[in-house]
Amino acid sequence: MLTSLKIFAVNHQKICRMHINTICCCRIRTSFKRLKTCVPLIRNYSSLPGLIGNDVKSLHSIINPPIAKIRNIGIMAHIDAGKTTTTERILYYSGYTRSLGDVDDGDTVTDFMAQERERGITIQSAAVTFDWKGYRINLIDTPGHVDFTLEVERCLRVLDGAVAVFDASAGVEAQTLTVWRQADKHKIPRICFVNKMDKTGASFNYTVESIRKKLKAKPLLLQLPIGEAKAFKGVVDVVSKEKLLWTSNSADGKDFERKPLLEKSDPELLKETTEARNVLIEQVADLDDEFADLVLREFSENFDLLPAEKLQTAIHRITLAQAAVPVLCGSALKNKGIQPLLDAITMYLPSPEECKYEFLQWHKGDLCALAFKVLHDKQRGPLVFLRIYSGTLKPQLAIHNINRNCTERMSRLLLPFADQHIEIPSLAAGNIALTVGLKHTATGDTIVSSKSSALAAVRQAERGGKKNRQSSEEAERLLLAGVEIPEPVFFCTIEPPSMAKQPDTLDRTLGDKRHLVTVELEAGPAEATSVVPVIAYAESISEDLLQASQEVIENGIHSACLQGPLLGSPVQDVAITLHSVIIHPGTSMTMVSACVSRCVQKALKKAEKQILEPLMHLEVTVATDYLSPVLADLAQRRGNIQEIQTRQDNKVVIGFVPLAEIMGYSTVLRTLTSGSATFALELSTYQAMSPQDQNSLLNQRSSTF
Repeated sequence: MLTSLKIFAVNHQKICRMHINTICCCRIRTSFKRLKTCVPLIRNYSSLPGLIGNDVKSLHSIINPPIAKIRNIGIMAHIDAGKTTTTERILYYSGYTRSLGDVDDGDTVTDFMAQERERGITIQSAAVTFDWKGYRINLIDTPGHVDFTLEVERCLRVLDGAVAVFDASAGVEAQTLTVWRQADKHKIPRICFVNKMDKTGASFNYTVESIRKKLKAKPLLLQLPIGEAKAFKGVVDVVSKEKLLWTSNSADGKDFERKPLLEKSDPELLKETTEARNVLIEQVADLDDEFADLVLREFSENFDLLPAEKLQTAIHRITLAQAAVPVLCGSALKNKGIQPLLDAITMYLPSPEECKYEFLQWHKGDLCALAFKVLHDKQRGPLVFLRIYSGTLKPQLAIHNINRNCTERMSRLLLPFADQHIEIPSLAAGNIALTVGLKHTATGDTIVSSKSSALAAVRQAERGGKKNRQSSEEAERLLLAGVEIPEPVFFCTIEPPSMAKQPDTLDRTLGDKRHLVTVELEAGPAEATSVVPVIAYAESISEDLLQASQEVIENGIHSACLQGPLLGSPVQDVAITLHSVIIHPGTSMTMVSACVSRCVQKALKKAEKQILEPLMHLEVTVATDYLSPVLADLAQRRGNIQEIQTRQDNKVVIGFVPLAEIMGYSTVLRTLTSGSATFALELSTYQAMSPQDQNSLLNQRSSTF
């Protein structure tokens, strides 16, 4: 009865040719034990310290400020460029913390996970809400390590602007390129902060030049450093021609002097600043027609007469158009340059109303929000971060999830402060909120006020699509735009190190009742590709039996196909036909499901099997100088190169490579290219392994166990 069977493995198994008849009879007389899982939860949330005192500014002024006064920004950079330290200084100077957190001391606000404080790096993004000079700023500190790129992607989707932090001694680094490309993808305006100006080897000019050459951006120098490395003591404001000096008397950096540059006291510095300001004015005039007309009409004879406010307004427009990037400098660790950075955030980065979101026209002011992150709290359950694009959120509000087509009730509304959360009565458009009670909402889901409002938005989108000659599918895509997350290809099980740490067990005895099930089934290849088993029933199976036990029978079949006989991986493209099921009166439905599952497993074990391996679509962005070693390495990994594109000064290698050959590739690629190359990897399909590779894999697995 047996011909041949082909199956896969690292993720899926496939039946290609097989015909099996198997009769399995299970007589079970035993006790049944049910395992109750206890999930260890660590973080404990509480309300923000200092609400009954002067530790934290009044919340009244920041719950619902005017939308023009809101800034949703992210801090992004290469690992160890000083993102988290910069965030800590921002919180301190804005009045939300009373002491300076330090990454090395493990007491930062945004790196609150034990793993983050132990390693001194940011692993997950943390949201912080604070105010600065009448502006409300929602800030997200993102990871810089390449292994946590998805955390950056989650947050860039909902930001209006970003601050790119650079190490003054290193300039543009590998992960800087990655996050910069991500910001380009989402069309996010940004400003640059050249950090660590006090570090040995710091060079402002080198960093600016690397921004120009490597990122292909146009830097606008709004500041110049006063000294570098150990000599760094302040910055010059190029726009206003003032110097900002932090004295040694101000250990925490709160106090600094702002003085105009004078010919008498600072002749050289004034000359350098004037030249830099003239260059800045020319750059801005080249990029902004309105400003160019103003300069030619009124200030062409003397740039010194141009008001700083006019120049700042033009820089704001250029930043929003992403035609150039303002550049500032300082040292977060030495508490220098952070207050001017905060001023630049409010002055040059956009408010929510200045950002164009096409899908908002369909909602007409009704609630529209995007879930961009979900956390799990041991007391409150799922905590969902929402970016509110229109409308207002309130506690106890029933909302509709478009993606899941379900309605949920939000029990509480919180203001995020890293791992501390403040309960608030409402939150308006433009803000980032944290909600409690949304159990079915996932990352990328679109939230509206009701199902009827969602349908109304779809109708508006369809009417607008017809006017603009767009399809209704395009309109729907605008409604449901979310975070792009590839399907996972690796699966990991975390096991306790000893039996002592196993979860609490609940024992139950079913007594002496007899459980008898007889199953006859046939397994064969499915006619079309299917990741789940195709189930059919013979005519001899009665309708009454199906009504009573179809669900448990199919559960048993699906359960058996989740773990194939070769590597314990899912089986695909298999058809199961049930010919006979005899169930003894009083038999538990759990036993029926177990018997069917065991019967399918025995059928699969008797067949010839072939392993399929995941084939990944690979895209490597690499400098031309490193192209040859990258191609040679991919050839050794059984890579199949489809094409090599040119993207600015880089080469983009596009091809396919087996997943088994790409383990540890990020480390190898960094070594081959001195950390300059980046790559994207996504599951493409599954392909059959050669008999030699399959035998080698099975022998390797058998020797391991």
